[in-house]
Amino acid sequence: MNKPIRRIAVLAMVLFAALLLNVSQIVVFQQDSLNANPQNRRVRDEQFGSHRGSIVAGRTTLAVSDPTGPGSQFAYERTYPEGDLYAPVTGYFSYDRGTTALESAYNAELAGTANSMFVQRLVDTVTGRSPQGATIETTLDPKAQQAAAKALGHQQGAVVAMDAETGAVLAMVSSPSYDPTSLSGTDIKSAGDAYGALLKDPDSPLTNRAAGEIYPPGSTFKLVTAAAALENGMQPSTLVDTPAKLTLPGTRTQLPNETQCGDGQQTLDRALQLSCNTAFANVAIKLGGDSLRQQADRFGWGYRLTDVNGVAARFPSKLDPAQTGLSGIGQYDVASNPLHMAMVSAGIANDGKVMTPYVVQTVRAADLTALSTTKPKELSQAMSAQNAQKLQGMMVNVVNSGTGTNAQINGVTVGGKTGTAQTTTDKPPYAWFTCFAEKNNRKIAVAVFVESANVPRSEVGGNVVAAPIAKSVIQALL
Repeated sequence: MNKPIRRIAVLAMVLFAALLLNVSQIVVFQQDSLNANPQNRRVRDEQFGSHRGSIVAGRTTLAVSDPTGPGSQFAYERTYPEGDLYAPVTGYFSYDRGTTALESAYNAELAGTANSMFVQRLVDTVTGRSPQGATIETTLDPKAQQAAAKALGHQQGAVVAMDAETGAVLAMVSSPSYDPTSLSGTDIKSAGDAYGALLKDPDSPLTNRAAGEIYPPGSTFKLVTAAAALENGMQPSTLVDTPAKLTLPGTRTQLPNETQCGDGQQTLDRALQLSCNTAFANVAIKLGGDSLRQQADRFGWGYRLTDVNGVAARFPSKLDPAQTGLSGIGQYDVASNPLHMAMVSAGIANDGKVMTPYVVQTVRAADLTALSTTKPKELSQAMSAQNAQKLQGMMVNVVNSGTGTNAQINGVTVGGKTGTAQTTTDKPPYAWFTCFAEKNNRKIAVAVFVESANVPRSEVGGNVVAAPIAKSVIQALL
């Protein structure tokens, strides 16, 4: 073999080796990411033509793939029998817009392509049976979900309920919502038009207000401030300076109380019952911003429930004394959402132990084999059990003889905290209520956020607007 031919042969061998190496790299390392790429139309065509697994809550079907019949471009069509009720949790399965929420987080399982389903796929191939995706069994309680949606009505806002001892999410409602079926149909043009209309809607129905956005939590954050105070040696009986107006340090700004707190001192317990701004601003200033931030972090402030496109709550990184005072009452740059405020109440009710929230209980193959099961997992110990029990008593006093009386339920122990968060002068304040409830050794936590209520601005308040919604959810669960 002469030299030129030998060089060409070596070059060809090198190119073939590089080609094999590149193909191997794609198959071994990039296959999953390429399959998950929303721009990969081949994968989307294949998934739309296959039997996607269902999403359920108990015996209630939330998402299912129905046969389309002859003449359709795709063999199956994704539908959501409950309409907009569960959209914040299920998300949608759209040809052009991809997937969101559980449809996204568990896409491989629902499509039947997860590694855990390899044996099932092999059996299907050998037997000639059409592949079928796994079923996602959620933790949602249909009664609680319906009660939350009915009580919230047409008001903009959200509700989250969870098992305080396990972290299982029992209800997650966001209003206004949308029907995922309109985005997941096989008529691609109609689905695109529906998405465009939702995107232009000024009420933002695609937004998951329960976990996907953050808002000023107002006085519900006083629970975090109270927890920090107890952890730093204060007692429910400790007297706190509670002037009618507090001049914030280094400023001329005066912070008033929104309730009748007097013009002197209140115990920490009574200050929480009355939701005294000046008392908790003084406590926050005394504790310092770092102490508040650490306490918020222990309640899961940096946590994101990724299954439903969740976002983390926010606490400012640097604070001067005036900003610290405002942060202690849930204003300035503090932001949260119903999921995080439910985690706060749940952690307090669970003797200081904050559990990791989850919305999927079991992933089950077509033959009913459990592919995975979520086990309760501790996220953090937010405060000592002794101090948590003290704060439980303080929250019960809020409901029994403070600002949260509309959450009282005969035969059920309820402890809560109201909140009214100021936004801008052209918008009504946000109404909040977060609470725990206990009956027959079962503990649940509920958080309600009303962004826009159908009442005059002067009547917006956590007890009037949000507490009755929480009460309805508790009654559905207990």
